[in-house]
Amino acid sequence: MVSVLTKIFGIGNLETAEDVVQQAFIDAIRVWRLKGIPNNPSAWLFSVAKNKAIDIIRKNKFSVQYDFSEDSRILLTSEYTLATTMENLWKEELMKDDLLRMMFACCHPEISEENQITLILKTLCGFSTSEIAKSFLTSEETISKRLLRTKDFFRNKKIKLEIPSVEELKSRTHAVLGAIYLLFNEGYNSSQAEHLIRRDLIEEAKLLCKLLTENQYTQLPEVYALMALMCFHTARSDSRLTTDGEIILLPKQDRSKWNKQLIVEGNDYLNKASFGRAVTAYHVEAAIAFEHCKANTFEDTNWELILDYYQWVCVFYPSPITELNKIVAVMQVHGAEAALEEIAKITNKKKLESYYLYFSILGEIHLRINRKPEAKQYFLKALDLTQSKAERKMLMDTILMI
Repeated sequence: MVSVLTKIFGIGNLETAEDVVQQAFIDAIRVWRLKGIPNNPSAWLFSVAKNKAIDIIRKNKFSVQYDFSEDSRILLTSEYTLATTMENLWKEELMKDDLLRMMFACCHPEISEENQITLILKTLCGFSTSEIAKSFLTSEETISKRLLRTKDFFRNKKIKLEIPSVEELKSRTHAVLGAIYLLFNEGYNSSQAEHLIRRDLIEEAKLLCKLLTENQYTQLPEVYALMALMCFHTARSDSRLTTDGEIILLPKQDRSKWNKQLIVEGNDYLNKASFGRAVTAYHVEAAIAFEHCKANTFEDTNWELILDYYQWVCVFYPSPITELNKIVAVMQVHGAEAALEEIAKITNKKKLESYYLYFSILGEIHLRINRKPEAKQYFLKALDLTQSKAERKMLMDTILMI
């Protein structure tokens, strides 16, 4: 909805688009509580948003704030064409185009990549400030300032909502994929207290990426590689939690519940990603995920190859998170002592001090080398850093067993 409304009001008026969407959801909560959820909730929300947009246009069509003089919006200023034009803007095919335009508009080259991704997560993916802060391992205040600066940029520069030139697409696609991956990660391992897995966010991320695979100008190797990676991870979703919502770690997951069709689909996307000369982090991470998917048992996993992949990605695409993920493979191949030595080498370790998995892995390493007091302290620190009920339950059970 935000992408269509932004096309209507202009990208400099993102707040208006967000306000309309927010009000539509507030109306839904109020009305649905009284009358029940409609048969087609999406259509209901779109209808409410359209009507609210029409009200704003009627009140402000001569306002300096909203510039309706562009060809794509000038028909909104006449009562004879307003309703028809508004209806056409909400057609499915046009909405897909608007979503692509919005993604790439958010990735304007004059904005830093962090701000680009932050804006996509906020405006298109509906992330809260706290969810974005968790994704970037930073504070909510930092994220709020980023959003304010970025929205001011669009307002002052009067940027149009359009697909960039073919030459610009490749540089902007990198940031778009970064936002999609963060969206997927939040769905796969949510920071929300209630649900560890948010299937709505997973499907939203896959939908956005699929739009890129279907557009002739964005059919790039890294796009297919990210799609493959998400398919491989999603294939394991049904085996990651018990019926009570408790976490099942990889060694104990029932692999018969893994979605074989998604694994095949992921493999097809990975094959499509093999053209060109560039090998991106998405290629390597998808290869790692595929190694897990093709192993019949945890013991059959080719950890040596997985460690090689992590060594590669840490050299060419270093980040504290990928370095931390590599530690798990080091522990499987070389043992806990080697993992402890390796974790001391992580660069920019300070960024991980707000990340519960960092302390959880430290706890597991110390537990394996029989340093139980240290292990307990690390698990307690991890417990303080997560709000997820499932993660807290898993950590508490581990602490009680020490």
